[in-house]
Amino acid sequence: MLMRRLSLSQRLSAVFVVLLLACCAASVALQMRGGERHEQEVIQRLSLDLAPQIAGYPELMSAGGVNPPAVRELFDKLMAVNPSVEVYLLDTAGRILSYSAPEGAVRRARVDLAPVESLLGGGTLPIFGDDPRDPGGRKVFSAAPLKSAGRAAGFVYVILQGESRDSLAEHVNAGGAANAMLWSMGLVALLGLLAGLTAFHLITRPLRALTEAVRGLETHGMSWLPQARPLLGRAARSGSDLMLLSRSFEDLARRIDEQWRALRDQDRQRRELFANLSHDLRTPLTSLHGYLETLRMKADTLAPDERLRYLDIALEQSRKVGLLAQEMFELARLEYGMVRPRMEPFFLPDLLQDVFQKFELAAEARRQRLVADIAPGLPRVTADLAMMERVLVNLIDNAVRATPVGGDVTVRLEPRGRDGIEVTVRDTGPGIAPVLAEHLFERPAFTGYAAAQETRSGGFGLMIVDRILRLHKSTIRLLPPSGAGAVFQFVLRCETEP
Repeated sequence: MLMRRLSLSQRLSAVFVVLLLACCAASVALQMRGGERHEQEVIQRLSLDLAPQIAGYPELMSAGGVNPPAVRELFDKLMAVNPSVEVYLLDTAGRILSYSAPEGAVRRARVDLAPVESLLGGGTLPIFGDDPRDPGGRKVFSAAPLKSAGRAAGFVYVILQGESRDSLAEHVNAGGAANAMLWSMGLVALLGLLAGLTAFHLITRPLRALTEAVRGLETHGMSWLPQARPLLGRAARSGSDLMLLSRSFEDLARRIDEQWRALRDQDRQRRELFANLSHDLRTPLTSLHGYLETLRMKADTLAPDERLRYLDIALEQSRKVGLLAQEMFELARLEYGMVRPRMEPFFLPDLLQDVFQKFELAAEARRQRLVADIAPGLPRVTADLAMMERVLVNLIDNAVRATPVGGDVTVRLEPRGRDGIEVTVRDTGPGIAPVLAEHLFERPAFTGYAAAQETRSGGFGLMIVDRILRLHKSTIRLLPPSGAGAVFQFVLRCETEP
């Protein structure tokens, strides 16, 4: 439960402290064990000649075997000179015949001779043999064969670290030596702890900066991203892993911020759309309702020509409402993926001529010229024929409406590289207002439906053109003004060779 409340750096520090203490304890244990084993090897090497010297003492053996008075006298002298050793006489089977220990202290009747034979055979030291005073103990020893009248009579078996030495060693270890070892272990642990925590502090500093940046974004939102960038930059300069993490987080935060801004823009555009749409629907609907109400109230008093004029005006307002509703429906189908282009190859100049025929009467009425500037030898394009017709109709209709009397509307078709045809629609009207050009294909900028056509806001028409071309993996552009009029341009992909 406590670990859950700690930060990552604190958890790492806690784990480091535990591991350091465990390593110190293991190191001390290994050092003590290694030191003890080294001491035993040194003692055994120094005392290898002790048993042979005892075995060479002539009074140990008599004609009848072991000479007990001589043995006891010799053992007492050895114990007086070196109280840490214990001397035993063994027969050829390893049974204990005599010893220098107090009565009742020996708890084994015999000693395993395999270690004795290993020692006499030059085995690797230290070699441990049975401790006669401890049924489960094993200690370093010295051994030598004992002979009587030229025959093997047994062995001299000397325990080099007897109980007296063990008791004294335990007393010393419980005192200053043990305290010194504990103090040294504590000092090493303290120094290692300080060094480790300092290293962790330096290593995890970029991580803490990244954590601070994340918490700031969590608390203050995307508005805190500019303040978070210096922290992210500090983490990025620290190393490859944290650099990748901080850059990925910064990219993610930036994308979220961009998406959030896009959502807010879309919400604002939606609100503007509803506000403008309600305004532009209200104007023709109010006019339509007013003229119909006038016709109903003054049906008996209106002259036939005046009644006909009122009906024409009402029909025109009804047509505007119907056109607006149709464009809204068509745009909604394009926006939500309800329309899929049916790709087929066709010649774009043929389609352009058909579209021009639809605008001949309107252009003649306004004394305008429709100019088709078509490069020779254009290949076929691959697109949805009906959708491309709608694109050309919308662009040319806007151009005709925006071009003054006597002006020109020019559509130019020319090759674009080896895989496309560039379509340019140019008029000689007043052009696009700068305030509308930035978001011309993103949202309608109505100012009253009729007025919108004069100011070239485009209504839903240009938005429909943009969505259709996106389905064809193309993009329409409004070129920078270069004289009178507006210039729209897009590229269509040519038919792919089989």
